Amino acid sequence: MVVACGSDERTVASWLARDGRHGQAVQEHRGAPPRALGQVLAAAIRVTAQGRIVWMALAMRVQTRVGLGGEASEPRDLARRRRPIARVKRCAAPGPCWLGTAGVVSSLRARRETVRAPVHPGHGGRPRRRPWRQGWLAQVVKRDERRRVVETERRMVDGTPARVETLRRRSQGDGVMQTADIARLHATVRARLASLTRRGRALARQTAPCQHGRSLIGTVSHCCTPHARLAPARGKTTPARAAGITDHGWSVHARLSSRVPPPPWTPPKRRGRPSYALKRLIARWCGDHG
Repeated sequence: MVVACGSDERTVASWLARDGRHGQAVQEHRGAPPRALGQVLAAAIRVTAQGRIVWMALAMRVQTRVGLGGEASEPRDLARRRRPIARVKRCAAPGPCWLGTAGVVSSLRARRETVRAPVHPGHGGRPRRRPWRQGWLAQVVKRDERRRVVETERRMVDGTPARVETLRRRSQGDGVMQTADIARLHATVRARLASLTRRGRALARQTAPCQHGRSLIGTVSHCCTPHARLAPARGKTTPARAAGITDHGWSVHARLSSRVPPPPWTPPKRRGRPSYALKRLIARWCGDHG
């Protein structure tokens, strides 16, 4: 994105908000069909804002390096920490799925309270919800001294080590359980967003610009930037193309100018019987799904 000389801060913020919302809409529209994710990594970036600390959570699929979403939130805002996990749940098809985190304690609670399925007891009443049987959780806890990692501990929170190791070999290959792929995505976001650079002067004043910038950078990185590690024998390809979301690499201009259909209309939830006018709207816009 090119910023013209003489543009004020409000104009730049409006451009970033517009492109960020469009990038988020493109990502949600293109990645709407659920897929077998396999190994998923999630971690958070510590953002130094003016007067407070903001955490930006990111999630990605290891096999294709495609991002599954993210959210910028305050340290104690657990509701916003659940949103990236909820996006991973919407993108996941029924099947084995392993979620690896970077040792954030609140992410364990967010995962356990979000990745659940209803269990119908066979009688009336609200169904009880329990965690996915094929959803496993692991942690990679790093301890550093003087800005150097001196110890790495790998913990199995949910699931057996044998199943997790089998799933890790299918998606990652040889090696051990690690968070290097999500750390590389963190480096890309920090390098392209000025408010996330360490020891920089462009501090973030609000949380919304960080969220919009993350959406814009994530869309360009996944749809326009080729990754050499995805298909070294056949040439470079983008994460979106490797995941089957698109069949070609996009340019930045084509991605930002692409049109996204609006989300489907959801009927409002009201108590009592719906009116005839509401029934006609549901039959018109929702069809058999209403």
